[in-house]
Amino acid sequence: MRTAVPPRPTCPPATAPAPPARRTAAAAVCAVLGLGLLGGAAVGGWLTAPPSRTAAEAAYERGGTLWSEVPVDDLFPRTVHAADAGPGGASRDWTRLGVAPDGDCASALDPALARALQPAGCRRMLRATYTDATSTTVTTVGLLVTAADGAGMRALRSRVAAGRLDERTDMLPRPYAPPGTAAERFGDAQRVSWWLTVRTDLPLVAWAVTGFADGRTGTPAEPARRAVAPGAASVAAQAGLGHEARELGTRVESAYRAAARR
Repeated sequence: MRTAVPPRPTCPPATAPAPPARRTAAAAVCAVLGLGLLGGAAVGGWLTAPPSRTAAEAAYERGGTLWSEVPVDDLFPRTVHAADAGPGGASRDWTRLGVAPDGDCASALDPALARALQPAGCRRMLRATYTDATSTTVTTVGLLVTAADGAGMRALRSRVAAGRLDERTDMLPRPYAPPGTAAERFGDAQRVSWWLTVRTDLPLVAWAVTGFADGRTGTPAEPARRAVAPGAASVAAQAGLGHEARELGTRVESAYRAAARR
């Protein structure tokens, strides 16, 4: 809204020539009055102007609706290459097998994990599944766009960290298994490693879960944090499944964050 500027004050014309000292004093008084009124108008306009958003606030707001406007290939690339993402710095390549149709958030998570994340709300659950270059391993990557504000996301992150919820084997994300692909036998029983992070700069929970493509069961599940630790000797570690979950999850999360900052 535009602030009205008060009219500049005028001094009545003298009916007779005034002495020079009086004319100088009168002119000074008029100048001071004019500057004061103009300055007051400027201050009033500054006080009533709406505050501008910071870049971080704009990115956070955009992060809540980004999924509706960014092409799916920008969020879930068709192919991903990582020069040193495998055990010992080995190169890794993945191909996208499919993108999940719209669905509710609860069906994409184990019940205990869904309950833990529920306070933040759910605007959208985005998922895609990848396989490695040999079609030996499969990984589902997910982005849960929440309805929480910054304080809500900070509280959620604190709860996840305090309870180590990203390491509990009863709180895993669930796979998406596109029919007719290398991932069609990738179900809950085939999960071997997973990765999860709660962002506070965006209303976002990012995760990834990985396993073998041949449908084998009985492999103990291990969080990626442990499977990528130096000296880890579990099946998840030696097969590089922890590395795959972490790398693909981080790549997709970074793509979403970059799109929110544009």
